[in-house]
Amino acid sequence: MSEMFVKNQVLDPLCELGRWLKEAHEAEITDPATCTFATVDREGRPTARTVKMKRVADDALLFTSALWTRKVRDIKANPHVAIVFHWPELGRQIQIVGTVTFGSRELAAELYADRDVLHQLQTVVSRQGKPIGSEELETMRDRLAHLAEVQETPPRCPEDWGALLVTPEAIELWSESADRIHERRLFTRPDGHWTLQLLSP
Repeated sequence: MSEMFVKNQVLDPLCELGRWLKEAHEAEITDPATCTFATVDREGRPTARTVKMKRVADDALLFTSALWTRKVRDIKANPHVAIVFHWPELGRQIQIVGTVTFGSRELAAELYADRDVLHQLQTVVSRQGKPIGSEELETMRDRLAHLAEVQETPPRCPEDWGALLVTPEAIELWSESADRIHERRLFTRPDGHWTLQLLSP
């Protein structure tokens, strides 16, 4: 990549994330907003899970979660997280490091309402992460199927459901190259403004 490209590059990696997501949708990639979301607990032990980002807004990535989960316990102890999007079909990957804050109740309810109705009902019948027996699993399946059949209106957003706002501190955009000289653009903002550094592949 030439020095001229770097100087003229629009320094807004979140706009680039939005563009890449749009192109992944257009390429009919399954669930392009799905990403790996890694947290660290108070003892420094990392955990990761696959989640779906809801949207990018107000300089933050928006997610939702039940507030009793291990993910949320980790965040309350250590708000620093890492996120990875990977679209192998497009030869692209985005790594994000940032901090989490909790959104308003109104935002949580708005994002909850955007969920598929079956996913909303699942939050009614299942306490995510709670240890259960095999018989309870079948009971939950039966109850979910029953609610899906008889529920006339979507359920209200649970009181213990929240919105997570991830404010990025660093974003790396990785583009694959057939000759293995991949393009790696690292954006950081130590003074509140994005700066760009190219990294060796």
